Amino acid sequence: MAPDEAPGNDMSAAPKKKTNQQVNAGRKEIRNQYSDAVAARLNTALISDTGFAERLVHFWSNHFAVSVDKVPVLTFAGNYEFEAIRPHIMGKFSDLLFATSRHPAMLIYLDQAQSIGPNSQAAQRFAGRFPERSDKKRGLNENLAREIMELHTLGVRTGYSQNDVTEFARALTGLNVPDIGKGQGQKGRQRQFGYGGNQGDVSFADALHEPGTRNIMGKSYSQAGLAQGTAILSDLAIHPSTAKHIATKLAQHFVADVPPPALVARLEQGFLKTGGDLPTLYQILVEAPEAWAPAQAKFKTPWEWVVSSLRALNVQSLPDKPPAEAIFAQMGQPVWKPGSPAGYADLGESWAGGAGLMRRVELAGRFADNSANRVDARTLGPKILPGQLSEHSAQSISRAESPAQGLALLLVAPEFLRR
Repeated sequence: MAPDEAPGNDMSAAPKKKTNQQVNAGRKEIRNQYSDAVAARLNTALISDTGFAERLVHFWSNHFAVSVDKVPVLTFAGNYEFEAIRPHIMGKFSDLLFATSRHPAMLIYLDQAQSIGPNSQAAQRFAGRFPERSDKKRGLNENLAREIMELHTLGVRTGYSQNDVTEFARALTGLNVPDIGKGQGQKGRQRQFGYGGNQGDVSFADALHEPGTRNIMGKSYSQAGLAQGTAILSDLAIHPSTAKHIATKLAQHFVADVPPPALVARLEQGFLKTGGDLPTLYQILVEAPEAWAPAQAKFKTPWEWVVSSLRALNVQSLPDKPPAEAIFAQMGQPVWKPGSPAGYADLGESWAGGAGLMRRVELAGRFADNSANRVDARTLGPKILPGQLSEHSAQSISRAESPAQGLALLLVAPEFLRR
């Protein structure tokens, strides 16, 4: 007798399959949520009077990247940045690590909702109940553990092994998003983390957790349940390799594609000395002479260019059409959609191609048409690029055939394309 035919199983009570119209309506609602979240993100960047803090939000969001090319993440992406990133940018690095690794967006994106300890209570119960399906894969998923170690903390090839990744994945079992995980975590004692609301609460289910002691990078972790993963995360957050990895990424983002070694070393030492206190690192960056070199070393990403263009023009919102997410998709940097857990590259070569530059020229023309009646590029240029606007660029702007053309030339001037 098949499981669905077991006595007392009322097949009439099974949920009815959704119609195509209902499915399409649901997808439209999810897309609208994403569109609204992107518009809110852009509007916040345009009106913020704390530009440095806003840049930090975007930096850390890209460091702990999720990608909405996995459709369920669409619902959570904006909420993820608002809940897991924004409140913690002025705390310890560990605050960001804990918040991101326990948010539904990250757990769904990296398939943690499907990870079950192979020897957990749930796995044993399943094997005993359905022995004929013992060959079906219902077990460990290493995605979250691997990306935390490789991308979020230690960095690539920094002394950990594949066995360390596997052991860490075992320690993380139990973290779950029940509504997304098709009920896997609904049995067994759970602890709620408060993320997700009605759309999928993050919880820890003891029945899914792999029992036993974990040995990772030469250290033993004998804690039970949630405390085991917590202890490992705490150690990863302050590991010397993590300090170097974060120092390198901060210097690369704020100073140069090839970060100055001396600055990286100072950031690394600041991280180790304070246990990952982020304001200390930011102060080192702001006070670093390398950060104030006359040469403009960083090429703006599409997001940075659009935000800086609109702020320069004192535009605080975009017209409804095309929507903001369409603009960034056309420019090759769709919001919260890097396509991989590594996030978008922080290198100029990724954004300085011919096709990308042509899109900036086209969009500069549209921005200029909407603002030329109230903004003079000849006076705006020296204000937004003090000491940076070259004589050649200034002459090109002054010789423009119209105010709109002059403004467009300013927005695509070599000096404005960099920061």
